Formats: sequence, structure tokens, C-alpha cells
Amino acid sequence: MTPIRVLIADDHALVRAGIRALVERIDGVVVVGEAGKGSEALELVRQLSPDLILLDITMPDGNGFEVLDQVTKLYPEIRVIVLTVHEAGEYALRAVREGAAGYLPKSAASIELEQAIQTVIRGERYISPETAQNTIFEVTNRGTKRDLLATLSPRQREVLRLIAEGKTTKQIAQVLEISVKTVETHRAQLMERLGIHDVAGLVRYAIIVGLIDVE
Repeated sequence: MTPIRVLIADDHALVRAGIRALVERIDGVVVVGEAGKGSEALELVRQLSPDLILLDITMPDGNGFEVLDQVTKLYPEIRVIVLTVHEAGEYALRAVREGAAGYLPKSAASIELEQAIQTVIRGERYISPETAQNTIFEVTNRGTKRDLLATLSPRQREVLRLIAEGKTTKQIAQVLEISVKTVETHRAQLMERLGIHDVAGLVRYAIIVGLIDVE
């Protein structure tokens, strides 16, 4: 039986080593290469023609979504499992929309990795049960969340978008030409209006309602 040839793409060497050790315990599966950057992953795909890519979202020189886009366009026969720390349903939805055959958080047990590999190689799709549950919840509640977005003022939306893009309070003040205190007031009002109590929650909300792109 021809072994399943796997390429691992992750920017952390220790993480790649751990994934490799888990994958190589699976009968009929062999790791043919490792990449630490998006551009390197695409070059190895061209050279090695793997059957399957275990792909992290966050990588330098071409993030996981850029790699996924190129692979699905140029090598549609190659299956891709997004293996990431991001458990938010929005990431899973985007990954599936852009052609991923599987989505698995790095917190998953090793037995689930084996199950995911076997599932996608059969031509089926595998989404971690935990991620699937989160995705269903987010899709179900997206309408309500978008309704809340409509209640925000244009200025509040601007502040929310800039927060979600990673701007500091001082940077937001400079971009919008307002005082730091005014930015803090807008942030407090956003949290109260949306029922969110930290900046991470605001970022997650902005992603869910599509105010910013997931990168």
C-alpha cells in the first residue's frame, strides 16, 4: 500500500518536531518535508507533491491562508488540514470556504489527528467536534451580533476596527485625531453596548461580524 505523504508547515521548529513524532506513529503515513515559512511550504509542495499538508495559519512570508489559497488553486488533488491554535469558529469557516479538507486545533488529542488524516485522505472533510460546536454557535448568533453592530455609531465602528487591527489607544487617537481619553471612552461604551469585557473579546467580535479580515 502506497504510504500517505505528509508535509508539515509550521513556523515553530519544536511544534513541527512534535507533530512529526505523532504523524510518524500512524501506520501508512510518512512525513516527506517540513516548512517554517509560507513561501518555503509552497516550494516544497512543488518539489515533493505531498498527498496531505498539515498547515498552520500563522507563519511568516506567506500566512497559512495564502498557502491554502495557492495550493487549492494549483494543486487541487492535495488535501490540506489546518492545524492551529485558533479555535474560533470564524477561522474554521474561512478555512473550509477556501478549500481546507480539515480543521484541527493543536490542543486536540493525538488520536484525533490520526482520525483527521484518515478522514480527509478518504475524500471526506474533518472538523474537530469542539471547533464544529463553536462554529455552529457563532453562525447561529451572527445575526444577533450583526444587529448589535448596526446600533454602533460610525465613530464607534472606527474605534472597534482599529482595536481589532491591533492599534494601541495612543495610535487610535492619532489616526482619528482625537484624545486618548476619548478613545478610552469609546472603548468603554463599546464594551457596555456589546456586553464584552476585554479587548480580546472586541477583536473576536470584529472578526465574527466581518468588520476586519482574518489574517
